[in-house]
Amino acid sequence: MKKLFVLALLGIMAFATFTCSAAQKVLRVGTEPTFAPFEFTNEQGEFVGFDMDLIRAMGKEAGYKVEIQNIGFDGLIPAVQSNIIDCAASGMTITEARSKVVTFSNPYYTAGLLVMVRKDNKDIKSYADLKGKNIACQIGTTGENKSRAAGGKSVTAYNTNVEACMEVVNGTADAVINDAPVVAFYLKTPAGKNCKSVGDILEAEEYGFAFNKNNVQLIKDMNKALATLKKNGEYDKLYAKWFN
Repeated sequence: MKKLFVLALLGIMAFATFTCSAAQKVLRVGTEPTFAPFEFTNEQGEFVGFDMDLIRAMGKEAGYKVEIQNIGFDGLIPAVQSNIIDCAASGMTITEARSKVVTFSNPYYTAGLLVMVRKDNKDIKSYADLKGKNIACQIGTTGENKSRAAGGKSVTAYNTNVEACMEVVNGTADAVINDAPVVAFYLKTPAGKNCKSVGDILEAEEYGFAFNKNNVQLIKDMNKALATLKKNGEYDKLYAKWFN
């Protein structure tokens, strides 16, 4: 009887553990991981970066298990709208057009756009000098919008930030426009050693995590978690880790 009691007790404990595990809320996150230092993959193929650390910390604070998947940047908002993912965490600028179709979290980072060229380029010293030039950018970004407004000879949008930057490195594009911290990070990599940034930061932009407009409770949970992380110092630790 004692053996049967122990076995029954173990069975109840196992079932309780399984039930608790199964009941944990899951936060499905999409990202386009070529936007260092916000999101990229390390040598082990893991998603790393400021956004990745922050959304994991927010999920943990709010009681969610965070699962991250790779989605092209221009496919992130459609994936949120169609509930393929719950959240887009990909250095996404809060814009009026995007806010019409998704709801953003409270802003978590302020950035701006910057022009990058090769070091041996003597013609381009600012955004105004891009007229008549060949410009590269990442598709679906505010950098693309700014590129198309520059009056260049041509604007080519690539799927990833890395592809756009490599066009400048290889000399097939005169300049690339991207977010200032991303350009700064790229210039510190071996690939960016022969490049430089020029001119001033073009305009201030705020980043937010994007959610389906119908996920009201999730948005509340995430905003509350973000506020808690900023208050308890965890946000500052992550910021210092990635931006020194």
